[in-house]
Amino acid sequence: MTSLFSSGFDELTEGARFTTRGRTVSEADVVAFAGLTGDYHPQHTDAEWAAESAFGERIAHGMLVLSYAAGLVPFDPSRVMALRKVRDVVFKRPVKLGDTIRVDGKVAEARPVDDNAGLVAVALNVTGAGGKTVMRATVEVLWRRDAVPAETLTPASL
Repeated sequence: MTSLFSSGFDELTEGARFTTRGRTVSEADVVAFAGLTGDYHPQHTDAEWAAESAFGERIAHGMLVLSYAAGLVPFDPSRVMALRKVRDVVFKRPVKLGDTIRVDGKVAEARPVDDNAGLVAVALNVTGAGGKTVMRATVEVLWRRDAVPAETLTPASL
């Protein structure tokens, strides 16, 4: 897994797959996220209210799950320069307190921008309890390219 995320842009292969370690979502995580964001929706923060909801209990914020998913992917900071876009986010199932999530993903697309960087779209499938999909998304990152190979240099480019 590490070698994929430490690879130079030109070494990436579309379709390359990876699976991350797991991360258990705790009550403390949900409470801290509510405090940081100001999102105190009772589905996340009020046990009595949530018990009467369609989910029957408190669940993690969708944006918390998305944030943890991005954090689980071991992007190498010497390669990945910036997050450019998050797209096509779909929340499929709730993540309950105590559920462990992990990311199964793949390099969906890699296209050069210039001699210094390329855009890499990484498709994420986040699974939770029972290995069922809880969320899908695509993140696009700016990936540093290695120096232009010497054989591509011409006298005009020197």
